[in-house]
Amino acid sequence: MGPGPLITAAFIGPGTVTVCSLAGIQFDFTLLWALVLSIVATIYLQELSGRIGIITRSDLSQLVRTTSGQGVWRALVMGLILLAIGIGNAAYQSGNISGTTFGLEIFIDLPTWKLGPLDVQSGNLVIGLLATLLLWSGNYKRLEAVLVGLVILMSTAFLIAAALTKPAWDALLMGFVPSFSVEKLPTIVALIGTTVVPYNLFLYASLVKKQWSEAEDLPLMRRDIWVSILLGGIVSMGILVAGVANPSESLETAKDIAKGLTGIFGELGTYLMGFGLMAAGLTSALTAPLAGGLVICGILGSNQNLKSTPMRASMGSILALGILFSSFGIKPVTLITLAQLANGILLPLISGWLIWISTRKDLLGKYSLSKSGILLGVVIWAITLILGIKSFGAVFGWF
Repeated sequence: MGPGPLITAAFIGPGTVTVCSLAGIQFDFTLLWALVLSIVATIYLQELSGRIGIITRSDLSQLVRTTSGQGVWRALVMGLILLAIGIGNAAYQSGNISGTTFGLEIFIDLPTWKLGPLDVQSGNLVIGLLATLLLWSGNYKRLEAVLVGLVILMSTAFLIAAALTKPAWDALLMGFVPSFSVEKLPTIVALIGTTVVPYNLFLYASLVKKQWSEAEDLPLMRRDIWVSILLGGIVSMGILVAGVANPSESLETAKDIAKGLTGIFGELGTYLMGFGLMAAGLTSALTAPLAGGLVICGILGSNQNLKSTPMRASMGSILALGILFSSFGIKPVTLITLAQLANGILLPLISGWLIWISTRKDLLGKYSLSKSGILLGVVIWAITLILGIKSFGAVFGWF
């Protein structure tokens, strides 16, 4: 295996736990097919990302810098990526840290400290500092081992919790048959949007070239990403299945999801969901600054080594904002709005660019996309365009 499990670690965070649980609570098993669709789209785009990383020996941010021409267009594209990935990850980092704490609070009560007029959430502060220490060590292999271990434990926790609900298999299997309705559309878009994550495309291309260096390694990369994304998709389905059994009618936080299951299968299931939530939050709290730092340094042409000053400054900024927002209970509404707006534009833009780059024989030679691959890419690009429009529209309250 290569860095594929880190992609699983990145897309299964507190947001995914919440969205998948709500999908199960509101629509039973009927949206399992949407997760299958999201898995296909993610495998396709991540495989292209890995292929480009291995063949060109460059990550996507470096390629954007060198293939986007000159002048205003180049500055606009680079600025948009920095805004969406850099500021976006900083804004969402507070949710990752808070999600970890929500899971931890299933097991222990964490105090709130008074600091003058401010309340400091001790759990968020401690989790944020733990993430900082792991990233600041600069030891990629150690970080990878921690993340892979957490992914395995998280997956086990969520899948056992789903099995404990003893789902009705006939209804579950029918959930893989596509069904549409107007009220389901926002949830379908959300399910796909939590899996197809723009910064993961940059992250995988950057990490995969550290693992493999020859075109002959492409089959290993494909196995890596197929296994990892399929595992992540099955875990997301497990969370949705557990959500079906959840009797809660209203959920304020991801923590409520775990507690809502106590009446179904007792404390064990609650603890499993709590641990899964904690692991999901911590893995995302580690991968978001890592991806953000790699993208920022790649776009600016700086050193991407984990111990380099530019890399530590980039990751440190994302971590510091996340710790600040989560520990003091600050809602970074403006930052999240900006990130949502930028991501709404970036997702179809970067996926379209990724597919276009993958057709270029001058860059990829015989490993460029075939006609059938391009056709599938057009369909997947249309899906990312819908996701982008939804994100864009959410900012302006269109829907």
